[in-house]
Amino acid sequence: MMRLHKVYHRLTLLSLLPSSPPSPPPLTSSLSLFTSVRTPGHLRTHHSKRFKSICTMTSRFPNLVPLNSIAAENVGGRSNDSVSSASTEDEEALAGKYQLPPPEIKNIVDAPPLPALSFSPQRDKILFLKRRSLPPLAELARPEEKLAGMRIDGKCNTRSRMSFYTGIGIHQLMPDGTLGPEREIHGYPDGAKINFVTWSLDGKHLAFSIRFDEEDNSSSKLRVWVANVETGQARPLFQSPNVYLNAVFDNFVWVDNSTLLVCAIPSSRGDLPKKPLVPSGPKIQSNEQKNVIQVRTFQDLLKDEYDEDLFDYYATSQLVLASLDGTTKEIGNPAVYTSLDPSPDQKYLLVSSIHRPYSFTVPCGRFPKKVEVWTTDGKFVREICDLPLAEDIPIAISSVRKGMRNINWRADKPSTLYWAETQDGGDAKVEVSPRDIIYTQPAEPLEGEQPEILHKLDLRYGGISWCDDSLALVYESWYKTRRTRTWVISPGSKDVSPRVLFDRSSEDVYSDPGSPMLRRTPAGTYVIAKIKKENDEGTYILLNGSGATSEGNIPFLDLFDINAGSKERIWESDKEKYYETVVSLMSDYEEGDLLLDRLKLLTSKESKTENAQYYIQKWPEKKVCQITNFPHPYPQLASLQKEMIKYQRNDGVQLTATLYLPPGYDPSKDGPLPCLFWSYPGEFKSKDAAGQVRGSPNEFAGIGPTSALLWFAILSGPTIPIIGEGDKEANDRYVEQLVASAEAAVEEVIRRGVAHPSKIAVGGHSYGAFMTANLLAHAPHLFCCGIARSGAYNRTLTPFGFQNEDRTLWEATGTYVEMSPFMSANKIKKPILLIHGEEDNNSGTLTMQFSGLFRASVCVPRHVYLLLIFHVHMMQSDRFFNALKGHGALCRLVILPFESHGYAARESILHVLWETDRWLQKHCVPNSSDASAELDACKDEVSKGVTDSDNQAVVASGGGGPELADFEHEGFYSLRRSLLW
Repeated sequence: MMRLHKVYHRLTLLSLLPSSPPSPPPLTSSLSLFTSVRTPGHLRTHHSKRFKSICTMTSRFPNLVPLNSIAAENVGGRSNDSVSSASTEDEEALAGKYQLPPPEIKNIVDAPPLPALSFSPQRDKILFLKRRSLPPLAELARPEEKLAGMRIDGKCNTRSRMSFYTGIGIHQLMPDGTLGPEREIHGYPDGAKINFVTWSLDGKHLAFSIRFDEEDNSSSKLRVWVANVETGQARPLFQSPNVYLNAVFDNFVWVDNSTLLVCAIPSSRGDLPKKPLVPSGPKIQSNEQKNVIQVRTFQDLLKDEYDEDLFDYYATSQLVLASLDGTTKEIGNPAVYTSLDPSPDQKYLLVSSIHRPYSFTVPCGRFPKKVEVWTTDGKFVREICDLPLAEDIPIAISSVRKGMRNINWRADKPSTLYWAETQDGGDAKVEVSPRDIIYTQPAEPLEGEQPEILHKLDLRYGGISWCDDSLALVYESWYKTRRTRTWVISPGSKDVSPRVLFDRSSEDVYSDPGSPMLRRTPAGTYVIAKIKKENDEGTYILLNGSGATSEGNIPFLDLFDINAGSKERIWESDKEKYYETVVSLMSDYEEGDLLLDRLKLLTSKESKTENAQYYIQKWPEKKVCQITNFPHPYPQLASLQKEMIKYQRNDGVQLTATLYLPPGYDPSKDGPLPCLFWSYPGEFKSKDAAGQVRGSPNEFAGIGPTSALLWFAILSGPTIPIIGEGDKEANDRYVEQLVASAEAAVEEVIRRGVAHPSKIAVGGHSYGAFMTANLLAHAPHLFCCGIARSGAYNRTLTPFGFQNEDRTLWEATGTYVEMSPFMSANKIKKPILLIHGEEDNNSGTLTMQFSGLFRASVCVPRHVYLLLIFHVHMMQSDRFFNALKGHGALCRLVILPFESHGYAARESILHVLWETDRWLQKHCVPNSSDASAELDACKDEVSKGVTDSDNQAVVASGGGGPELADFEHEGFYSLRRSLLW
């Protein structure tokens, strides 16, 4: 124990998943696997579950350029023992070059990722979709167009920074549950990058796109390929080599077992629009009608007419029907098609497109939108709606677009549409009943046939799970009150009244009954699975739940009587060692109701030290067969100690965190360690809900290029609830509750004797970075230094709301100012490392903050006529750094070229780890010359209790920390010397 693993000594940490990361373009389109009511997708082979705590590096695909590191250390002549300006390390740190972390960390980052998995519609085959590790900077340096809220790779004509698969392997799922030998899909050129892998409805073919690297470091346009599943032979879908995929929005979809509908680049597109050397006039936006338009700080918007032309150039598609026999047919006119959805009976297409006039204020999701019904051979049937530009959606949470929305096919009918329409004008602040109405109508209604009202809702519509004419579940919710309701309706029986099945708080995870499990239909849609018990005429469904309890999540599967409301637990996760979940039904390929005694499930199983594997479980014996055997992704950390800890805030709110400690570490023998506190605040409406336990102590600690690598003691995801009960606004007491939560967490790790009171660092990503800066400003007694990544520090730059705050700056000026650490920069005296992606596109955290024209005009009296032309250029991290530097703070700013809100390039990620390691070495671990004094101080703290002038943390004898005898232990001295080098 005297020698902990080197990985922990290096005080290093890999990034992690953000709390609400932006979703990158999909690697594939919808596949055949559902988890509860969620959309189908690939299985995860290593956990990307939110590590709720430690930092974040989201999207796996960005760009390059040299690194800019700016430091303000030892500013104003003030001395700091931990800074050695003459050292070679500092010279390297200021040289602006990419650096590498220790080899132990680099090896974990570079470890090849495990494949993604996808089952065939018939559940008899499984795809292993192979992936590569992180992209190099040379690949990520490619130019991109920022248009209408999107970033487009003009060479590929797709979203930029898109990852890919490197190969496809097929395994037969044998009757005994084992996997047969792998058969590789072959026939495409070596080095192809694969995307959008989809099964045909009958499972006999795969469709996917491929692209290649070209000599000028660009990537080729995408072409559609198909493969025979039995032989593995792949070939181009189009005989012509000049038909390319346009994947800016939708890409392609199977219309039937042998035909795909493809969004192709129009052959008549012509040359790229040229930007005029001399503009035709000034850039003008006007609000002479005095409309009240409040929008969040959207990024990458259109700026002028040239941008509009460029957007049309890249986003316009020609729809092409392509059969496997080689025949093709263009249907419709070229347009900006955003989604294509065949009806379940394969007779119709639901086609959505956007059109001008565009906007310079909002992204493309709010552009005018047209929805039409066509036949599958391209004949126009009717227009469903043509929605106008939606610049005026209120910023209040639960506000929506006016008019028809969420237009879809009923999953249980051949060709019936349904949608919702708001009755409050889309404004959540308007009180009205009903608030939403759900309508339904055939694809081709009879002359004069009006849409039928299916259900009326007083909360905001949240979706429908269909089953048949006798059963559907309708969801509604309201954010302000956190109320959520589930209704049972009988779509085919007007004489059966709707009834509330569940009415609860969305925050109350302990009362969550679970979500209905869905089964696949022959048409490829998903409906609620009805279960039959022998000699029982009841109507049963399966509810798959996370099973949140005061001891952590214990997932379950309940057999639920939809009429009686009674339930029977037919499966539950192991509680002692393992964390198990039900992933999908595997017996749903047969038509008719599913028999309970013939139930077959796909489950996953993991533990603190064992990574997730997948199993087939069969009823009635509940026999389990393991179908995967993935190796441990980082065996060097297999014996990591993990514990879910509980403690209490000073106002009585129960809090939890996950504590990670080095293998073999014993605080009673080895003494306290340096500790990293990494978190992300959350908002709640009640103390009881805020204190509920979320997550499981038995979950595998996912570590990888976008996860956390633990060093010394890590306090991962300590809950920081910001509570606003009743009519109170949570953020009005943000700082008070933030500090109280942090104090409770710090006191707990000190009480346990695992964290040294003067060597606790704090860090976070995005809103966690905002938290970090605020804690260093308002609770400097708790932390020795901070690491803030991709944060926003001045809330006046997001005047129309941020996170879940939907009041404007002018409505809650005091709250905006008090919450902004920029306004308290003069109070920050502890070292802080700021890291930010230069191309951050997250709303509110962008490095360079631009305001839109007329954004401020809504705060002036309405009788004042305004013509405003202004341009504000702000930089969140840069201006915060300058504010800190202007007050002599010890700080460092690292701008990562071409990186977005999360970091993706290998060089960027490795450098961030190096920066983190260096910062913690300098400011969280004492210099070796101070080791003896540090040990003496530790003894004094335990023997008599002290109040550090910097720290204000008091450790009294007998307060739960290590006894004096523990400090005399030889192992403690050896450990401390090794840690303090």
